[in-house]
Amino acid sequence: MARSITQENAQLIENLYQLFRQNPQSVGTDWRMFFEGFEFASDQPGGGLSEKELDVYNLIAAYRNHGHFEADLDPLTNTPTPSDQLALSRFNLSDKDLDSHFQIGGLIGQPGASLREIISHLRSVYCGKLTVQCAEALPEVRNWFIREFEGPVPKFDAEQKKQIFATVNQAEVLEKFIHSRYVGAKRFSVEGSDALLPMLDGLARTAVELQVEEVVLGMAHRGRINVLTTFMNKKVDFVFAEFNGPTETAVPIDDFDGDVKYHIGYQTDRVYGERSLRLTLAFNPSHLEAVNPVVLGMSRAAQRRRLDTQERKKVIPVLIHGDAAFAAQGIVLETLQMAHVKGYTVGGTIHIAIDNQVGFTTSPENGRSSHYCSDVAKVIGIPVLHVNGDDVESCVRALQMAVRFRQEWGRDIVVNVICYRRYGHNEGDEPAYTQPLMYEIIRKHPTLREIYGKQLIREGVTTQGFTDQAMKSEMDRLQEIFERTKAHPPKIEPFRFEGFWKGLRKSKAEDFEQATDTGFDLEQLRKVGRLIAEVPSGFTPHPKLVKLLESRKAMAEGKEMVDWGMGELLAYGSLIQEGTSVRLTGQDCVRGTFTHRHAGLYDFKTGEHYAALDHLNDKEFCVYDSILSEYGVLGFEYGNSVCDPSFLFLWEAQFGDFANGAQIIIDQFLAAGEAKWQQMSGLVLLLPHGYEGQGPEHSSARLERFLQLCAQYNMQVANLTTPAQVFHALRRQVRRPFRKPLIVMSPKSLLRHPRAVSTMEDLADGGFQEVIPDQQLDVKNTRGGSAAHAVDTIALCSGKIYYDLLEEREKLKNDRTALVRIEQLYPFIGSQVTRLVKGYPKLKNLIWVQEEPKNMGAYRYMYFRLTELLIREGLTHLALHYVGRGERSSPATGSLYRHKIEQAEILKNCFTI
Repeated sequence: MARSITQENAQLIENLYQLFRQNPQSVGTDWRMFFEGFEFASDQPGGGLSEKELDVYNLIAAYRNHGHFEADLDPLTNTPTPSDQLALSRFNLSDKDLDSHFQIGGLIGQPGASLREIISHLRSVYCGKLTVQCAEALPEVRNWFIREFEGPVPKFDAEQKKQIFATVNQAEVLEKFIHSRYVGAKRFSVEGSDALLPMLDGLARTAVELQVEEVVLGMAHRGRINVLTTFMNKKVDFVFAEFNGPTETAVPIDDFDGDVKYHIGYQTDRVYGERSLRLTLAFNPSHLEAVNPVVLGMSRAAQRRRLDTQERKKVIPVLIHGDAAFAAQGIVLETLQMAHVKGYTVGGTIHIAIDNQVGFTTSPENGRSSHYCSDVAKVIGIPVLHVNGDDVESCVRALQMAVRFRQEWGRDIVVNVICYRRYGHNEGDEPAYTQPLMYEIIRKHPTLREIYGKQLIREGVTTQGFTDQAMKSEMDRLQEIFERTKAHPPKIEPFRFEGFWKGLRKSKAEDFEQATDTGFDLEQLRKVGRLIAEVPSGFTPHPKLVKLLESRKAMAEGKEMVDWGMGELLAYGSLIQEGTSVRLTGQDCVRGTFTHRHAGLYDFKTGEHYAALDHLNDKEFCVYDSILSEYGVLGFEYGNSVCDPSFLFLWEAQFGDFANGAQIIIDQFLAAGEAKWQQMSGLVLLLPHGYEGQGPEHSSARLERFLQLCAQYNMQVANLTTPAQVFHALRRQVRRPFRKPLIVMSPKSLLRHPRAVSTMEDLADGGFQEVIPDQQLDVKNTRGGSAAHAVDTIALCSGKIYYDLLEEREKLKNDRTALVRIEQLYPFIGSQVTRLVKGYPKLKNLIWVQEEPKNMGAYRYMYFRLTELLIREGLTHLALHYVGRGERSSPATGSLYRHKIEQAEILKNCFTI
């Protein structure tokens, strides 16, 4: 409805009213609310309407939409700033109208009330210490909150109040105890936002009542130690031990470096009454908000585990945000945009924004342009509950309301807790350097325990003796644990391979030297291939894809060679046939950026989607085009993978160059997660890579960055050259008894290269080759020639450049340079290279050839490994050379002409050494 409605519109409104009486659903939601709350008197002028009544209606609507602007939300001040949105003059009203009576008061349950009474009621509902911002939400969602706020307010009984106080007391005492025993140690105290702990307890209790089975949480460092102990029941012994310093482990844990105490995750089961609730807190780095998509991926996996993929009501994701990060970190919006996307929805996320009113040292006016830190949620119409952090009962009520909303609507909701931070960014920081006035107020401000304790004493719920004893008892309990921990520190437990992880184990160095059986029965593989090439009766494929389907059928029958797209799909199909589900996501991954995959087809006449591999058996083949995000989507898949090793998870970048948009996930989670947190992942990254003259942003997946991250057998990095290789590499991910990320520099031009093909027998009977010898010269040698004796140079290479080198060698009729492909760059299997090198008795030169500039690609990584190999094996007489582009700041030229010249120079130089 418009903000102001004049008398001239009265007849139109009367007509709408008559429609409403015949069928309430025939008018819009706002009009329906208007008519439901106001009974028109037919004998009044204008069909029962007066201009003033309509003005008061608009005032009521304004309080419902904008009352939060004048709510008492800031615990550090008691003077909310008046808002123009609620000024009487905005609605053609004035103080003279305050004692006039209006029938429209019926809309808020007070028909005939005076304007003064109507405003008083509205202010008590929307301008107190708990309010709602939902003007941007769906009309039916907005109505839900109007009923919640304008209906009876639930009250906590004496026992519930004592429970809330007990949680507040436990949280504050823990902070004071650590503050006094570990002076100056970083802990990122929860003090100032203490209400978070009873809020989470209230969330859990409400969730259990609504049949929720698991809550997955993500949060940054502030308050994390308190959440771990007070809410998740992590033993305080372990927390004190982490402050005390290094402790022994129950069992030696190889390659486990650990992390700081305020990054640690945890999982536990808490019992409420007769029901158990699993609580999972995700590990996370210091990179604020990075954990958000990870938690959603973990929640999606948990929902799948609990067979809750339709309603998604058994598992609730909860994200706890800091104010500055929630407003400014781009990953927040990426995560929010997943809310209703088929491949990423989790049935609604509960967001808790802890608004400390400062970000490190930055005040809100310098940290954001929006009024609230939560205003980013308005982008997709997420309702926001704003609450004063010093009113703990309102805080608990807000989060309980949020749980009920999420369960009923399956949508995101934000609870924005306006509070403060008692100390600096950490306990050794001096906040008064930059916020002297704020911290003078905070220094004198009572704690939440003091505020709520006095409230309960006034209400007769407790006594001063009760609150004093509660603090003393908790202090004594912590002191006893403190002394016990110093004498007998607890031992860290290794990761337990339970649930989905049962039957798997940590990897060992020798695992990477051993071959994994990745073969698959040929006839069964043909059957899978035929299914891939077929469409259901009545389905009309795009005319240009008819030949592709015919060709794939011929490949399955062995009449044509298998190309890259078919080899990849056969890998998925064979795994599904064996009982492993597959999930592939990324921008345009259903079709494939380069039109090679067509994992799903769309009926040319109806648009209906069909994915053949989804009809193989009861296992899932989930292939989803993603939102246009790298950071968020990769984080989601990482979370999915660490919770469910039974799936093969893959993420494909549109171009490998764009993967650096997800660098935080790659660096902090994928590469280091196992060493920091014992958190394992088998996620596969498909990153299109190769120099074909497409410019600096469409050539390089930054192979060098991944190789720089490699250590302690933390991941696998490959640059493959045949469909059989990708088939076996993907199958190996699942067939091995452990999980490691796999980074594939996937091809572009090789997708259709006539020589980048394999036979069905290569797939069925072969295996993955970390190093591929020179098959052409070896074949020549087995026919009676002396190729091995003629070779004096080995050109080691990886990926697409091999085929360029092969073509150039054939042109030159060169039989003295062997071309050896390093398909798996990390872990580097030096023993295989050694055998090849020693197989050429007249060898003089070893060349590393690459397309990338010298300071990029694999050269510097390979240089040290090859040098060490030559020294170790007594082969220092061999000369080690580099052939490739010179050092560059940009990955590639933007000129196709210049690219061709550079490429020709690489080929020439390789064969003139």
